[in-house]
Order: sequence, then structure tokens, then C-alpha cells
Amino acid sequence: MLQRYRLILVGLLASLALPAFAANYTLWINGRTGGGQIGNYDSFTYWGPASTAAGVNKKAVNWDGRSRIADQNHLVRNALDCFCTGGNWCYVAVHSAGDLMMGYTMANYGGSTRTKMTPSPNASGVCSASGAGTQTGWNIKWVNVASGAAGGSELSDVGSWAVSEPLVQDLKTTTARAMYNHNTTRGVWFYMFAGAKGTLYSSILPGQDDEAVAYHSTGGVSGTSGAGFCNPSDWFCNDLTLGTAANEGGRTKWSYHSVKFRDNNEAYNHYANGNWGGIISVVRSDVVTNAQ
Repeated sequence: MLQRYRLILVGLLASLALPAFAANYTLWINGRTGGGQIGNYDSFTYWGPASTAAGVNKKAVNWDGRSRIADQNHLVRNALDCFCTGGNWCYVAVHSAGDLMMGYTMANYGGSTRTKMTPSPNASGVCSASGAGTQTGWNIKWVNVASGAAGGSELSDVGSWAVSEPLVQDLKTTTARAMYNHNTTRGVWFYMFAGAKGTLYSSILPGQDDEAVAYHSTGGVSGTSGAGFCNPSDWFCNDLTLGTAANEGGRTKWSYHSVKFRDNNEAYNHYANGNWGGIISVVRSDVVTNAQ
């Protein structure tokens, strides 16, 4: 009988020492226009075919892509609680306004107390507590940013996008840059991928752009407003530098923001085109290689 109790005790201690779940996930957070089914982490309509490789245990964190960032932010926090707490860790990939959404989340909630969850969401995308207690913030390895709009877009400034969308107000350059402290990422690196195949709005967007967002935003350039930044081949514009180095002219990047890809050949535009296209294709390739 004593031996039986010993075996039970050993089993209990082992179960307490090891997390009930321990896995890595890749979260994809959409930008403006949305498209995926909210609460369904397997709905990749915004990006392209769900069968496409896009990182380990990929999940689509869908929000409506038209409401204010603050009004939809709970959906992102739900996903992070589900998949990035306890023994689980996350890689995060974002596109366009998804950058603004993720930056807002980390600055305002990345230091908050989170309940450790079981990664089995209900139909609304909400998970239940695992019973393992709480933690501070989330377990995030890094964030890959495809054409990030955390610095806003001049298309929103001049009303080129539908002004009836509340999100358009958040995407104004001065509004986006004042929405939260972009330097506060809780030590998580944001790796920027900047596209430059811009033609349609070249007269509105300063410097190099991908038809929707200019380099000052996609490159994580700091400041209260946008400015013109270009590829080194353009002699009439300050260069957007790779890595964390200050840009030509002295303008710095936000803390924990690093330019991992600059579209020197002007080959990638802003849009997924229903098939993981544009600058998203470059981020997806990087995620497939590094999000394991």
C-alpha cells in the first residue's frame, strides 16, 4: 500500500512539473478590409489558401479590418491568451494595419497579468483557463511585419480610402503615431519587411511605397509624422537603412524595430491578391524557414 501511494505521489509531482500543453504556434494578424471569419483561427480567407505552409501550427487571428483598433483589440488578446501563455510560445506575422494592432496590444497590454489558457478555443475564439495560474504578458518569440502601417498612411490623411470606415481615422499618420508608445514592445523584436512596387498613389505617398503605405511606416521610422525614405538607388531621397541603424539624414527607427527586408528591386506591392502575394509572400517565406 505504501508503494502505491509513493507511485501516485511521483505521478502528481511529475504532472505539476510539466506544463499540460507545450507547443509553438504561428499567428497571422490581418490588416484593413479583414475577410477571415472572426473567432475561427483556421479561416485564412484574408491571406490565401489555408493549405499553404505558413509556419508551425498556423492560426489566423481575424478581426473585421474596418473598426477602430481599440474596439477590435480584444480579439487579438483572446488569441494571444489562447496560444501564447503557459508552456506555449508564438511567432507572430502581421500585415498593414495588423502592425498597428499588434503594436497597440504590446504597448498597452504586454505588461498585464494574463491567465494561462488551454489552447482549445470555443466558437468565439475564446479559450478556458488551464488551472496553471497567471503570467505577465505573453510568450512571443518575434513579430514579422509585412508592409506595417503602425506609422499610418497618407492615403488615410487625404481620404483616398473610404472615410466611412472608423479604421481610416486611426490610420492617419499623426493619429497612428500618437496612439501608443511605439518604443514599448516589451522586448519583443518587430522585423520589418518593406515593399516598394508603388505606382498608383506615388504622388501622395512620400518616398518609396507599395501603393498603400510608404517606407516611413513599413520601415518602422520614428517620429510624430511621416517623411520620405527610399532605396539607395534613389539619389533624391534619404535611404531607409537595413537593421536598426539610423536612416540617412539621422532619423532613427523605433526601439526593437529592425528592417529585415527592403525591396531594392521594387518587386513587391501591398496586396495578398488571394494567394499570399505581394510583400506578404516574402514574410511567409521567412516564417516557413524560421517559425518552427
